Amino acid sequence: MRPLIGITGNQLLEAAPAFSGISVAYTPIGFVKGIQAAGGNPLVIPIGAPETAADYIAKIDGLLLTGGQDVSPYFYGEEPSLHIGATFPLRDDFEMALVEEALRQKKPILAVCRGMQLLNVQMGGSLYQDLAHEYAEMSVQHQQKTDFKYATHSVIVTEGSHLHSLVGGKLSVNSFHHQALKVVAKGLQPVGYSPDGLVEAVEATDPEQSILAIQWHPETMIPEARNMRLFFEDFVARASR
Repeated sequence: MRPLIGITGNQLLEAAPAFSGISVAYTPIGFVKGIQAAGGNPLVIPIGAPETAADYIAKIDGLLLTGGQDVSPYFYGEEPSLHIGATFPLRDDFEMALVEEALRQKKPILAVCRGMQLLNVQMGGSLYQDLAHEYAEMSVQHQQKTDFKYATHSVIVTEGSHLHSLVGGKLSVNSFHHQALKVVAKGLQPVGYSPDGLVEAVEATDPEQSILAIQWHPETMIPEARNMRLFFEDFVARASR
């Protein structure tokens, strides 16, 4: 059977003419197509009550944490800076519960961009709220002006990591984020860095947890970029075991 992959959904909070001003639950189509092409069945999980998280996780074979709003600094004990973007605490609460349950039930996780940041915060880490004002070493473009389907900077991959087994020692990625991992959670280990030293990928330190979290957006680079399809193929394979 094709594994069932839960994809965290977002909610359109602002009125959009295409939907006659109606709020919409959604996920970027690249995630759906990436999972389908890799042999999985995607299931978009709409934002809901945290107490429903256990039921969702019990039914799926893997959890895909997607991009979106900034994670509220409330969850890592900081006040919001003047440069933080829009947050969505209801989504944060629900996805924190999904992560907690996925870890408890030992379900595989693939986390992308905000997903990696939320995973890190849920497990006890923290974030740079805005790189331009908090990360003095920044020297490459992390909010690219080029179309998302193209790569913009490189990532150096740690030898011996699961990520290294997928893509080798270096790959080129796209980049659209103004936040990043600051203090890495104890249950996670960095396995990829940007040229200016930011953590771009993490994996679980516990061999019983199957986790790969990345800062870039592979879903916008497929189907053209073969190495970006690998992330979905690997995730579906991990969820099939």
